[in-house]
Amino acid sequence: MSPSGWWSSSSSSPWPPFSSNPPKERPLIRHIRWSALIAVAGTLLVGALLIYLAYTTTTVVVPTEGGTYVEGVAGSPTHLNPLLSGYNQVDADLVSLIFSGLTDINERGEVVPDLARKWDISEDGLTYTFYLRPDVRWQDGEPFTADDMVFTIEALQDPDFQGPPELATLWQAVTAEKRSDHIVSFTLGEPFAPFLAYTTLGILPKHILEGVPATELPLHPFSAHPVGTGPFRLLELTAERALLEANPYYYGQKPYLDKVEFRFYRDYGEIFAAYQRGEVEGISRVLPPDLDRVRQVEGLNLYSTWLPRYTLIFLNLEAPVFQEKEVRQALLWAIDRQRIIDQILDGQGRVVDSPILPNSWAYDEDIPRYEYNPQRAKALLEEAGWVDTNNDGVREKEGVLLEFPLLTNDDPLRVRIIEEIARELAEVGVRVRTQTLGHGVSELLQSRHFTAVLYGWGDLPPDPDLYEMWHSTQATDEGQNYGGFANRDVDELLEQARLISDPAQRAELYRRFQEIFAQEVPALLLYYPIYNYAVSERVKGVQLGPLSTPSDRFRTIADWYVNTKRVMVSETLQ
Repeated sequence: MSPSGWWSSSSSSPWPPFSSNPPKERPLIRHIRWSALIAVAGTLLVGALLIYLAYTTTTVVVPTEGGTYVEGVAGSPTHLNPLLSGYNQVDADLVSLIFSGLTDINERGEVVPDLARKWDISEDGLTYTFYLRPDVRWQDGEPFTADDMVFTIEALQDPDFQGPPELATLWQAVTAEKRSDHIVSFTLGEPFAPFLAYTTLGILPKHILEGVPATELPLHPFSAHPVGTGPFRLLELTAERALLEANPYYYGQKPYLDKVEFRFYRDYGEIFAAYQRGEVEGISRVLPPDLDRVRQVEGLNLYSTWLPRYTLIFLNLEAPVFQEKEVRQALLWAIDRQRIIDQILDGQGRVVDSPILPNSWAYDEDIPRYEYNPQRAKALLEEAGWVDTNNDGVREKEGVLLEFPLLTNDDPLRVRIIEEIARELAEVGVRVRTQTLGHGVSELLQSRHFTAVLYGWGDLPPDPDLYEMWHSTQATDEGQNYGGFANRDVDELLEQARLISDPAQRAELYRRFQEIFAQEVPALLLYYPIYNYAVSERVKGVQLGPLSTPSDRFRTIADWYVNTKRVMVSETLQ
């Protein structure tokens, strides 16, 4: 047999012939294999999904510590001292985080504990006794005591005090006394119920500033290296920024944020540009001209609230045309305040219905409101005997024309507002001659040599005490009752509200005051301005409620966070 024949396919060998190509897999076997693979993968996927669902349903995302928030502010600090910070908003912002007071003010304008855990008021309303928290330390670790309280008040009472005069005046007649390390009392010369609202003042450390003359406080190194008791302490201050870190000794709710950084810019436009460059995460204030472009920025949240100040028209009540309350009521009915807000202020305002702030515990929700109603204005004027007898468009009564000059400063928005008011009042038969004054409007009001002035009033204090604005004794040259409003019932209500410490009784007195004010209309209240604040969506927990000052935007900063973690649901229920 030849060799080639041995390998031929016709060979009778029991073994299959050798081939370099493997045999093809049968379809059934391939199907079984793929089915097995799919089953295994499906089982793994379902298992992973069940694990994920179990994880996500038994855990929640919660804030956690860490991270830095960077905000741009317009201006730069000068005095980081709570007694001297009233002149500079950047100072006030930093001071609000570094220092704390005996008390604080919540969103309803109510006084709540802070460094003091509680207080008592004597029956005669003269002595306030505060019981200090025993766990408070200064940011350098030294204990906080009643000695610091007495030291701070004595600094205010120093004849050479360099801070706001009105702050010093308030405390001049107060006697501060240390009862023990953690009890301090203040005795007033006469009852003054609003006193509690002034105990929010930041406290100074005696162990650092004792012996420093009042005249040297503004330039003392402390103003650049402050030590307070607030939630954050100053870590670094340069011409470009201030870096704060969480205070490890803080007695209150610990903030999530490790650090807060303020960067200083010339104006709000520069801050917006800095945000676009990624330098800052917050814009301390967004002015109306910048609103549209801020709203268009993705990932930038805008927070808005009204400020505790309002624009109004002071009426000189000695002017013949303003003698009757029916005329004053008609003027308010005839002014479309919401239109002014929408058309001139681009929506950046809120109608004012009461001289008391709408978030205040003393605000009356049921106060009569003057919605725009020119027909009602006309009817009131007709009933009061003001008619247009010669059809010249101006009403008159007993030979007196219903006309008056309305003055404001040369701010373009305010000029537009008085022009709009003049147009609206003309529709009900009142002639208004608009006038502008470059400067000196405040002096004009103080002199009482005016008929009607559109003016911005504020910042209003959190306590609803309005004695200085509307009590008849304040109609003198030194007072702030510029229109000369005199009403015996109002005088009595405002006097009693200063004497009675009980909030419920005070609220009732102010309710009656607001009722009379709405009937008498001694001034034309127009609108509150809106405060806008912008923060990156990366920063969570930001809330902006009613403000007493712009610095109150940090009222809830302990709740702000940039870091999160997952924890078991059961942990959040403990």
